[in-house]
Amino acid sequence: MELVYVFHSGFAVLSDKASLLFDYYEDTDKDYGFVHEELLKRPEPLYVFSSHFHQDHFNPEIFKFKEKKDNIVYILSADIARKRSKYVKDQDYIKLRKGGSFEDDLIKVKAFGSTDIGVSFAVNLEGKEIFHSGDLNNWHWMDESTQEEWQGYEKSYLDELSYIKKDKRSFDLVMFPVDPRLHEEKSRGARQFLEAFNVKVLAPMHFWDKPEDDEKLLQSAKEHDVLLLNIKKRGQKFSLPW
Repeated sequence: MELVYVFHSGFAVLSDKASLLFDYYEDTDKDYGFVHEELLKRPEPLYVFSSHFHQDHFNPEIFKFKEKKDNIVYILSADIARKRSKYVKDQDYIKLRKGGSFEDDLIKVKAFGSTDIGVSFAVNLEGKEIFHSGDLNNWHWMDESTQEEWQGYEKSYLDELSYIKKDKRSFDLVMFPVDPRLHEEKSRGARQFLEAFNVKVLAPMHFWDKPEDDEKLLQSAKEHDVLLLNIKKRGQKFSLPW
C-alpha cells in the first residue's frame, strides 16, 4: 500500500484493490500532475472523499474525473449539498454526516465529527484502518483568544476524540492537520490524537506549500512509536510499512 501527498489536505492511498483520494484541492502541479496523469489511469476503483465544503477541501472539478474514469464512487460530507448545491445537484454520490456509514465489497467508511465543519473519515481498506481528519483539530488559536475561549475549543476537540473512541481505538494511517498558523502549538491536536489512539503512521497536512518540522510532534511520535512522515513537496510518495 502506498500514500501520495497531493496538496494541502489532499492525499491518495493506493492498494492493489482500490484507490482512495481525500480532500482534493489542487493536483501536484496545480491543474495536472499525479491525480490526472497517474491516479485516474489506474484500473482499480477510485473512492473520492470530501470532508466539507471549504474550497481547500472540496473542489467541484472532482466530478470531471468521470470523463477519464468510469469506476469512481464519491463520498461527500452532507454540508456540501447545502453549501455547494449547484455543483452536486445532478451528481451521483454518497452523502454522509456524523455517525453515518457506507460499505461495499472493498471498503467500510464511518463518518465522525469535526471541530470546524463537516466530518472526518475512518476507512477500512484491506483490513487497514485509515483516518482522514478533514478539519477536525484542536483549533485553539491561543494567540488570538482568551484562555476561556481556547480551553472551550480544546474541550470540543477532546469531546470529539472521545466520540471516536467509542468505535475506534487504533489506526494504521492517520492524516491530520499541523497548521503553521497555530504557531508554537500547531501540533497540539495531533499530539493529543497520538495520546488517545494507537497510531502506526502519521501524515501531517493542512500546511499549503509550507511544511515545517515540529520538535514537539517529533518527540511525541517517538514516545508513541509512530512513524511520522516527512512531507516536503507535492507528489511525494511513501511506501506504507505493511
